[in-house]
Amino acid sequence: MRVRPTGPIVPSSNIQGNALVVVIAIMAFLACLTLGAVSMVRATAASWESQISREVTIQIKPDDNLDMDKALVQARDIALTFVGTKTGQIVDEAATARLLEPWLGSGLDLKELPVPRLVIITIDETHPPDFDGMRSLLKDSIPQASLDDHRTWVDRLVSMAHTTVMIGTGVLLLVFTAMVLTVVFATRGALSGNRHIVEVLHFVGAEGSFVATEFQKHFLKISFKGSAIGSALAALFFAAAGFLQSHTIATPQTDQATALFGTFSVGALGYVGIFATMVIIALLTTVTARFTVMRTICEIDLIRSDPSRSDTIAN
Repeated sequence: MRVRPTGPIVPSSNIQGNALVVVIAIMAFLACLTLGAVSMVRATAASWESQISREVTIQIKPDDNLDMDKALVQARDIALTFVGTKTGQIVDEAATARLLEPWLGSGLDLKELPVPRLVIITIDETHPPDFDGMRSLLKDSIPQASLDDHRTWVDRLVSMAHTTVMIGTGVLLLVFTAMVLTVVFATRGALSGNRHIVEVLHFVGAEGSFVATEFQKHFLKISFKGSAIGSALAALFFAAAGFLQSHTIATPQTDQATALFGTFSVGALGYVGIFATMVIIALLTTVTARFTVMRTICEIDLIRSDPSRSDTIAN
């Protein structure tokens, strides 16, 4: 006796399924791209904050009655007397001229210009010195000196990082919401096209959980395929961007991009996040499809028990 092979309730490959794979792949790509961009900005902001918080700057303005060289040495020695300071470096005239070269050109004679001189003090991040006391002592000893502990810049960087994280989280939520709505409509469309099959299965005694499981398997394959494609493209994008950046590190464009955004590399944790996003998208799509199928089957049962409710349920 020969048994006829059985086929799936939902066709494994159709126009709706292929289109849904593309949509989920695009959404997964955008979600992973947003996640990677947020990780890059957070890492860059943390690097900026760490570099700035390790140093303070003493600025001494030139004055006719001021011996600049003596004042620079005195300011450095005063700063190093405080507990929490490590080293002090006087920025010489050549280094100061290089700092001003992009704006004032080369060949500067600093003695002819009222250019402030700088002293960079390295501090202990875990046990910083008393900045207020240092500022007050410097002001009393050298009236032309001022201390900049970069707190304003650090606060701005922290605010920027928090804002970026909030924006990225909002974009991720929008992508996930759009994906859920897409899966809901796609599931309802698949049920509409196979409604007669579902009704026949109900008529012969199939439970709603069985039909929901079949649709769940179908959409699990679709969502996993689409999310895997999108996540792989996002990972390939970051890998290619990091490769190009590492091979064009000496160009002005790459140096500017590195200074603003850091390295285009998400690291091991970033790729783990991309993989986790792929899994979440696949699971979210599957759960959404199951709940949509169960709700639609309940609507079918209500219509069969009371046909007059069909207009109310449709609305």
